[in-house]
Amino acid sequence: MESRTYSEPVAKVVAVEVEQSETNPIQSAHRPLPLLRVEIDEARAAAVGIRKLVGKRLTLFTDLTPRPEIESLPAAFEQAFPQWCEYFSVDPAEYTDWFMVGFLMQDKSRFQKLGLLPDYLPPFDHAFSADRELWVCEQPSDYYRRHLVLHEGTHGFMNSILGGCGPTWYMEGTAELLATHRLKEGRLELRTMPASRDETPMWGRIKIIQDAFAAGKAWSLARIIEYTADGRFETEPYAWDWGLASLLDRHPAYRQRFRQLREYVTDPQFNDRFKRLYADDWENLCEEWQVFVADLEYGYDVPRNAVEFGPGDPLPAGGAKVTIAADRGWQSSRIKLEAGRTYQLRASGRYQVANQPRIWWCEPGGVSIRYYHRQPLGILLGAVHPDHRDSNGPTPLIRPVVVGLGAELTPERSGTLYLRINDSAAELGDNAGEALIEVVEKT
Repeated sequence: MESRTYSEPVAKVVAVEVEQSETNPIQSAHRPLPLLRVEIDEARAAAVGIRKLVGKRLTLFTDLTPRPEIESLPAAFEQAFPQWCEYFSVDPAEYTDWFMVGFLMQDKSRFQKLGLLPDYLPPFDHAFSADRELWVCEQPSDYYRRHLVLHEGTHGFMNSILGGCGPTWYMEGTAELLATHRLKEGRLELRTMPASRDETPMWGRIKIIQDAFAAGKAWSLARIIEYTADGRFETEPYAWDWGLASLLDRHPAYRQRFRQLREYVTDPQFNDRFKRLYADDWENLCEEWQVFVADLEYGYDVPRNAVEFGPGDPLPAGGAKVTIAADRGWQSSRIKLEAGRTYQLRASGRYQVANQPRIWWCEPGGVSIRYYHRQPLGILLGAVHPDHRDSNGPTPLIRPVVVGLGAELTPERSGTLYLRINDSAAELGDNAGEALIEVVEKT
């Protein structure tokens, strides 16, 4: 059908009655505004070329021409719904009629003129949601377009079912976490760790963190938590929010508490609750965040890179021996080294650092046919973790020393010896075996 042009809008904004469990995501925290929604004259919208795509959980209005990646968005959204329910411990049977209305815009100004992009929304470059409506600007990749629809869908789910999204870092971090996805043969999987840049074109969160760390401008845990958007829609904070949510949600020691936070999304003291939940290991978390940022890459394996913290005991007079697993990140030796004293480390053993196309065997001196972080793959690394930590300073775990087959250490501060082999944080899963390290005090 040939579309016609209307100078007047094809939609109007209406106020709707708010159920007790619903809140308006763009309201004042203390004075709720009426909940507003867009009421569309669908026949007139269709006459001017605004297509309607109908799914069980998403009705999408768009000016984009038909193609499979666009037409499949409602179906992907439908697959996301039970995954959101499972993640937030919501019974989907209680929300059989839940759905959202979305607007996917090639020409944003046209949607404004037609009344489909209301004036009460803040200016945005990529996407925005309000209660059970979402708006997404067309993107240069099919992946990122779908990511933004799922991101805003997560906001809509949390606002309309949980009653809110929490502070900025949790709201955006959780939406980024759940929207980062994999779609294979029509099957959608949420909450994935991207395996490569090619898998998530135009998403770019990992690169933002890598570039900031390389430039010495990485965000601290405190900065992420305290950040408020204040009406800005800058891309960089989304990367840090995703990073923190990804670490907390995947880490075996932190996951359960992170999932508890869904219970407090309407609590003005959310951040205080968060800090209390992690109070007993706050210093450890701050250090793990630094390690995560320093080593982050596509496919980062959070559980295998979880730091095995543990205080050290004084070194016996005859020295001590410890084994270090090749398929884990930093591990405490449980050996305490005293400041100003010199220690001799000798390492031995044979372990696997890859299994394709065949097993790569390695000793603590590393294999020189491949380098990682400018050191031979598999070479033994060490760091002295001080007894009294400076939570604001860099952890020694991001500034290791090379141990290899043997080294002398004279720590400036007393602390526990930590060890690991040099390997990508994304490639520990194909490692096996362990190194044996002997530690003696040099007299």
